[in-house]
Amino acid sequence: MSSRIRFATARSVFEAFPDLDYVAARPADDIDPLSHARALLASSRPGEAVIFLSHLLPRREAVWWAARCVRALAGDNGADDALRAAETWVRTPEDENRRAALSVANSSDRRKPTTWLAFAAGWSGGSLTPADQKPVAPPPGACAMAANAAIMMGVPAGDRRAIMRRMTACVEAGLRFASGGELAVPGLEAAPQ
Repeated sequence: MSSRIRFATARSVFEAFPDLDYVAARPADDIDPLSHARALLASSRPGEAVIFLSHLLPRREAVWWAARCVRALAGDNGADDALRAAETWVRTPEDENRRAALSVANSSDRRKPTTWLAFAAGWSGGSLTPADQKPVAPPPGACAMAANAAIMMGVPAGDRRAIMRRMTACVEAGLRFASGGELAVPGLEAAPQ
């Protein structure tokens, strides 16, 4: 099992993404990233663990983790063109698939978690503009922020009393995945349709 973590310390994640300081607590000392994510989950603001993990993982892995969480939260009935576009890009991370995901996201309902998965894939690199125009790169943290939005929009679906349990299941899946384990999201039920 090899780690998927791309940063040696939690602080280095904040140094790479300065805007992360506005939405998550920076560690007081130089702890490893997974320990910081666990501390955030145990804090009074556990949602910060989701956004931290979305920045900690490489872009493709962050989108895959978010897609698996959203799919587990929504069930098969929640699958739509945006989710499929994001998953297609994860499986085959070519620019054509990234652009297709961005196109689907731009034409989808922004109130749906799956739309933000497609944005995460679309904002993973490349250009935000059509191929025949001058390239405009997405902001460095755009992919991570969209992956976070997808998970955080999916977590409240269903029984409101289970929000913390669903968020914890997503974070724990992200921690296992970041450590090199399989990406499974046990303990999540689909929201009633």
